[in-house]
Amino acid sequence: MAKINFGGVVEEVITREEFPLNKAREVLKDDIIVILGYGVQGPAQALNLRDNGFKVIIGQAKKFQKDWDRAVADGWVPGESLFDIEEAVTKGTIFMMLVSDAAQMQIWPTVKNALKKNDALYFSHGFNIVYKDQTNVIPPDFIDVIMVAPKGSGTSVRRNFLSGAGINSSFAVFQDASKKAMDRCLAIGIGVGSGYLFPTTFQQEVYSDLTGERGVLMGALAGIMEAQYEVLRKNGHSPSEAFNESVEELTQSLIRLVDEKGMDWMYSNCSATAQRGALDWKPKFKSAVLPLFNELYESVKKGIETKRVITECGKPNYQESLNKELLEIRNSEMWQAGAAVRSLRPHEEQKEITNKTKGISGREGA
Repeated sequence: MAKINFGGVVEEVITREEFPLNKAREVLKDDIIVILGYGVQGPAQALNLRDNGFKVIIGQAKKFQKDWDRAVADGWVPGESLFDIEEAVTKGTIFMMLVSDAAQMQIWPTVKNALKKNDALYFSHGFNIVYKDQTNVIPPDFIDVIMVAPKGSGTSVRRNFLSGAGINSSFAVFQDASKKAMDRCLAIGIGVGSGYLFPTTFQQEVYSDLTGERGVLMGALAGIMEAQYEVLRKNGHSPSEAFNESVEELTQSLIRLVDEKGMDWMYSNCSATAQRGALDWKPKFKSAVLPLFNELYESVKKGIETKRVITECGKPNYQESLNKELLEIRNSEMWQAGAAVRSLRPHEEQKEITNKTKGISGREGA
């Protein structure tokens, strides 16, 4: 492992140079990988593995016609590389649990009954293993239990793979029955397109992931955007102006500078007025939200968030209620303004031409 200094803390990281693709193929040459679920992470990880030369089949419930049809459109052949879950689990040695956390509980009895000695059970999230008292997903002791958790949506995993950039992933081994679980874990990590693999544990991954999704990555970010937008609108600013100052400038300019070289780099590329104001107000925002983050982490740690997910996401009408919530966001003035602003951007064809004139690739990367 490469040793990298993270702000004074030295961590070990696996790179593609240390664990190259040809080694990953050798490790998994006798394995058949079954992707269970073709919804969010499933397509990206399955396609990346297939493109990288691994033996992959898909297990997808036919009743979810949209996901089944998507798999067919992506080149998976019914009866050859695409099966219902009940049949797919009889054909593999590594089972990648990529249905939703709630759905994993539902298919677990089927998967468990199909497991053989030295098979591997793979997760991209520690949810069902860490909160086993609530989920009842308890693996038998004769299999490997491993995890690779890409730090991005399925869309990002696939886009970064196609661009050659790769995506950061966490990895962990929970159970090593075959005595080769670590190699299997890293091989799949490389196979799904990880650029860097960071060691963790199932528990640490799920605690940080649930906190991050509810916090900075999604929940807090959306809430802060809405709050600022509402204040600007209340004080007479137009929808376009409020949206541009709350969302557009962040997503199209500033966050890209943070990604490029860090927060100080973004600050240094803004006006003195912006710098001073941001530096003055940053501690006020931190002070305001720190209690919320402490509350959130404790809620995750105690399993309160897990109970909420299991209770709500397991309801028969959950998809319908979710769609209503998302439609409410889409139809809000703020995001209607966003749709109007996005419509003014150059079409992809024009972006491609513009990028090429600058001597860079038009393909979207990290």
